[in-house]
Amino acid sequence: MATWTLDPAHSEVQFKVKHLMITTVTGYFRTFDVTAQTEGDDFSNVTDLVFTADVDSINTNNDQRDTHLKSPDFFDAANHSQLRFVGKSYEQPGDDTAELQGELTIRGITKPVTVHVEHGGIVVDPYGQTKAGFTVNGKISRKEFGLNWNAVTEAGSVVVSDEIRLNADIQLVKQ
Repeated sequence: MATWTLDPAHSEVQFKVKHLMITTVTGYFRTFDVTAQTEGDDFSNVTDLVFTADVDSINTNNDQRDTHLKSPDFFDAANHSQLRFVGKSYEQPGDDTAELQGELTIRGITKPVTVHVEHGGIVVDPYGQTKAGFTVNGKISRKEFGLNWNAVTEAGSVVVSDEIRLNADIQLVKQ
């Protein structure tokens, strides 16, 4: 059994959403954590995986928008301080690709989510630490998690799309 923990200096979590349906806004969670348990020294059998992100750490490079995202219109950070993903199934059909199925909780609402994982490999760094790298991509419907706020332009376009694209680059350190 191996335990893997986040290397925050070499990891990032971002999301992308269409604004006015003509441009994309990118946001980040600056404070997040990932832990994983594997039966062996690789990721062919993941027995436990948990990701959390602190809602107060959201950053879209616009303070007014960040404040709005933390409000009850969106994440309601005062009552729901974290997002949480618990992995349920990690299937690796190829050497470097996998599907991770789990349950994502946002605003107290839990839904099944599947993300695509590209496994970058496992290496020993110059300090003797064993590290594993992953790129994670997926999509969710924000409205399924109670993030319903929107507005309509004069032309009838929505201000914020329902689809949120998720992207993460994660480096884990074997303990």
